[in-house]
Parts: sequence; structure tokens; C-alpha cells
Amino acid sequence: MTARWVELADGVLVRRYAELDLSVGLVIGGQGALVVDTRSDPHQGAELRAAIRQVTPQPCTVLLTHAHFDHCLGTAAFLPATVWAHPRCRDDLARGGAAQHAEALAWSRDHGMPRDAVPVRPVVPDHLVTKDVDVDLGGRRVRLIHPGPGHTDHDLAVWSPDTGVLFAGDLVEQGADPDFSDAFPLDWPTAVTELLRMTPRTVVPGHGDPVAPDFVVTQRDHLSVLADLCRAVLAAELDHDAAVSLSPFAPATTYAALARLHARGQPLSEIE
Repeated sequence: MTARWVELADGVLVRRYAELDLSVGLVIGGQGALVVDTRSDPHQGAELRAAIRQVTPQPCTVLLTHAHFDHCLGTAAFLPATVWAHPRCRDDLARGGAAQHAEALAWSRDHGMPRDAVPVRPVVPDHLVTKDVDVDLGGRRVRLIHPGPGHTDHDLAVWSPDTGVLFAGDLVEQGADPDFSDAFPLDWPTAVTELLRMTPRTVVPGHGDPVAPDFVVTQRDHLSVLADLCRAVLAAELDHDAAVSLSPFAPATTYAALARLHARGQPLSEIE
């Protein structure tokens, strides 16, 4: 599998994979390193860990941006590392990983790629981000942020204030439309706005190449347009087809967002 490190700042790197166009992060301090996501299974996690060992000998801490298979099922390769996640990510993984395994098999089948049919038992995170948390890596601090529901109900981002690099997980997508399969379309623009408040220099999407803040602003604005269309559908001011015709995203993306709207009925922020 084609993979390469890209250095974004001194000791702040992204590893880019051709498979799923995935971006995995690494922030290195004087006494530790933070790994942002762990890939799709323990074998891929082991590849990532070996690649990290080519870059730094520092002990690793893991941050899972969310519980989708491609971001979290490689964590076992890093044990006994500390694993940070949002409580709802922890709860999702504690259910045993059946949903993640099914998603992984479906993706592999659709792309003609073999995958072990034996389910991966996910690592359940042991450290929870209920509010912003600063992690000391030794001479360098990173902040773990939950900006609110968006791509999922438990997205986390990682902010490196001394370098201006923000790892956004799948709250930001480059090279493809955002994925609404588990999303909260009415809340997502607010979550991205919270990330922009960090005034990042570089933003690393969960998939795709690192981007400048203006790219994120444009994507946030498109998410806001879609959120307004969803509200109009809820108010019976538009039907689905009309909303799709006005959406800045592809029809399949917009239909997926509308399906999530009716699955939840209202934004998470109005429920909690």
C-alpha cells in the first residue's frame, strides 16, 4: 500500500495512504508522541507503528478522532499506550466492533480488496475527552477538542498551538464530499466554526491532503447551505428533490444528509 510521511512543521507529520485516501497524524514532543488515528485493522496499525518508529523512539499516546473502522481498528498495535477518545466513541467501541467490522468488509468488497473475515475486537479507549484536554508530550502541548456533533456525535480534533496545525478528523474532507452516514447535518457547520476559532495555519482532514484555512471556510459555508436546506425540508418548505437541486454537494451526499435528518428528527444539540 502506497504511504508517505509529510512534515507539516518540526515534529508534526501526517502519513498519507492511498487506501481510502486516509491521513493519519503524528505530533512528537521531547518525552512522547501523539498518534492521531490508527488505520483499519491490527495489521495496518502495526505498519503504522513501525513507520512511526522510523521517525521517533518516543512512547506513543493514541487519539481516536471517531469510531469509524478506518480510523480506529488498528489501535491494538499500540498497546499498552494510553488511548484517548470521546465517551460516545468509547461506548461505540465497547459494543464489540460489529458495526465497524461490517463497514470494513463492505468497503473491501466494494473495492475488490481482500480483508480478513474474522472480526477485529476493538480496543476500548481508557482516557475520555469530556471537555478540552491538554496533553503534555514533553516541551510541547497538544489540545484535544470536541467541537460538537458533526460527522458523528463524538468527533475529536487535535490542535498543536505552537505550530498552528489542526488535525480535524472527518469533520473536514478534501478530495471528496463529506460523509453523512452517521452525521448531524444541522450541527456540522457549528462544529467546523469551532475549529476555525483556533485560527489554524494548516488543517489536516481525515481523508485527503492538508489544506489552508480558506478551504475549511468554504467547506463550512457549503455545510451551512446544506443545513439550511435541511431545515427547509423539515419545515415542509422544500421537498427532497428540490433540496438536492439546490445543494452545493453531489446528489448522493445530499440524500444521505436528508436521510440522517429524518433518522434523528432534530439536531443533537437540541436533544442533549
